[in-house]
Amino acid sequence: MELLTTLVLSVGINLAMFVPAFLFKTDKLTDISYAITFVVVSGYAFIKGGASTASIILGSMILLWAIRIGSYLFIRIRKIGKDKRFDERRNSFWGFLGFWLLQGLTVWVVLIPSIIFFTNGIIEIPRYAYLGLGIWAVGLIVETVADIQKYRFINNPSNKGKWIGSGLWKYSRHPNYFGEILLWIGVYVFAFFGLDLWQAFVGLLSPLYIASLIMFVSGVPLLEKAADKRWGDNPVYNEYKKRTSILAPLPNKNV
Repeated sequence: MELLTTLVLSVGINLAMFVPAFLFKTDKLTDISYAITFVVVSGYAFIKGGASTASIILGSMILLWAIRIGSYLFIRIRKIGKDKRFDERRNSFWGFLGFWLLQGLTVWVVLIPSIIFFTNGIIEIPRYAYLGLGIWAVGLIVETVADIQKYRFINNPSNKGKWIGSGLWKYSRHPNYFGEILLWIGVYVFAFFGLDLWQAFVGLLSPLYIASLIMFVSGVPLLEKAADKRWGDNPVYNEYKKRTSILAPLPNKNV
């Protein structure tokens, strides 16, 4: 029952945000609404299940990530003014609406194991469940460091027209996405020990969905295509691509 309620809540928040975004043709609500939806939906599930040490830790994991990603994306969109991803959708009612509906669905799917964990009213979990907290922390650190490095690089006038190949970006072409996938795996691992077998199976949709979305749909493929269009004729860039891992930070290959 709570899964259905939270689905309606998640989609409803995004539909409400869609209206001013479409009317004013602004991209400044799209990313911040993503973080807000995570906070509201997980907060609702947390309240329904009641507070415990385990639920407070899980809730804090989600909240800290949401504050971090929401703040970063809001600062970025204020800096750049608009998101190029929506250039072909912003003026299309159905096209733009489709994005918002997908965003609402995405938040819900990613939160499935957490929603179940919260509403199960879990009081105690085994100590080894905290391995998930460690995985989440590593993912959050990687994502945060990668975003900071890229933000500073892009906003340095001397780097105009260049791609970033320093810091974590020396070892991965998309380290921020690797961190994002890793942290949600950590959330799932933490929540896993508060779920029964069927719930754990259903909850597995969360890390599989976010990983698939990033790796095959709206994350890596779009950025790789844009980068190839911009620097594909540059032999130095092509060498960078050949020797640098596409996702997980790994030692450079010899080419």
